[in-house]
Amino acid sequence: MKAVRFHEYGDPDVLRYEDVEQPVPGAGQVRVRVAATSFNSVDGNIRGGFMQGPIPVTLPHTPGLDVAGTVDALGEGVDGIEVGDEVVGFLPMTGVGAAAEYVLAPAEVLTAAPKSVPLPDAAALPLVGLTAWQALFDHAKLTSGQRVLINGAGGAVGGYAVQLAKNAGAYVIATAGPRSSEQVTAWGADEVIDHTTTEVAAAVSEPVDVVLNLAPVDPERLAALVALIRPGGVLVNTTVWMPAPSDEERDVRGIDLFVRSDADQLSRLVALADSGELRVDVAQRVPLAELPAVHAQAAAGTLHGKVVIVTPAA
Repeated sequence: MKAVRFHEYGDPDVLRYEDVEQPVPGAGQVRVRVAATSFNSVDGNIRGGFMQGPIPVTLPHTPGLDVAGTVDALGEGVDGIEVGDEVVGFLPMTGVGAAAEYVLAPAEVLTAAPKSVPLPDAAALPLVGLTAWQALFDHAKLTSGQRVLINGAGGAVGGYAVQLAKNAGAYVIATAGPRSSEQVTAWGADEVIDHTTTEVAAAVSEPVDVVLNLAPVDPERLAALVALIRPGGVLVNTTVWMPAPSDEERDVRGIDLFVRSDADQLSRLVALADSGELRVDVAQRVPLAELPAVHAQAAAGTLHGKVVIVTPAA
């Protein structure tokens, strides 16, 4: 089968499109004929060698944490999944990824793919959707009527976070640049602050219950957001290389989020997509052989929107 792998850490040019052995499922595993994976920023950090502590991978390594595809073979002891099922999942971060024609997945990370979007596009949902869900509901405990500031709402996680927060009945204040402010408004934000022309901390007029930080802002700007949070509120930070600030005197907690695979939560996201309450937006569909170019665009800062990586037969 064809796969994209890197044999050493480095720049995007270490990625190779090559022939590899088709994997055989072991106990508890499912082989998926990949329709698509997606690009996430963590893929570039893993490839660059910057995540060897928290996410140790074995070289040569196939990237691609998201998978959407069709079940092709079952390992021993797998129940509840049949050959031919269309599935979606967030693969183990230290394992072999889905930038390939076939991938093995632990059965427990997979759930039925949404029916409302093309199967390859479903690869845009798992990692970023779960990040948004876990930030808002597992960590911030967001409830109806609360005010939430989503800093860096123009990206893929931000898109899901804005929609999920609105669905939960929250008042959503979002920061975005000119390129994405229209999209953020379409996702349902009540207010959009242009962070390129306005200091966010000065633009929020009333306290918020939750700040969700998705942007690689400098530590001083992140710390300034804590002052916007009412006593007892929370700041959830996804840029985990920069610890979340807190304010113990006012009981404002700072939480660093490291997303985890959760098939039950993913199935709830799929249900929201199929009911029309959650839009799955895809900016580009790129052939598997061109994945190195996607990594290069991301490294250059010219990659915008969610990109799915489509296998040859998809």
